[in-house]
Amino acid sequence: MGKFEVYQCGGSKKEFRFRLKADNGQIILSSEGYTSKSSCLNGIESVKRNAVDPKRFAKTTTTSNVFRFAIKATNNQIIGTSQNYKSESGCNNGVESVRRNAPKANIKEVEK
Repeated sequence: MGKFEVYQCGGSKKEFRFRLKADNGQIILSSEGYTSKSSCLNGIESVKRNAVDPKRFAKTTTTSNVFRFAIKATNNQIIGTSQNYKSESGCNNGVESVRRNAPKANIKEVEK
């Protein structure tokens, strides 16, 4: 089963972020920065709810043929983005991994 890791970034902003890791430890989804831990945890809950709906995923291709995806909340705000993938099939596998792992993933606080 995958897991969400919550961590705080250093620097002047001291933002909270999360990442979703698959069973193999690979990061499959990362968040933007949140000003509070509770907002970060709300972002995780939003990912868990929205991951079951394939329409919540937006796939993109860069000009250099790199594939990515983002998961969006019902208000169309991006709540998580993927790593870069060399192939469209790899990107599709990443989406499926989020759909499979996120809904039941545990949450763990970690050091950056």
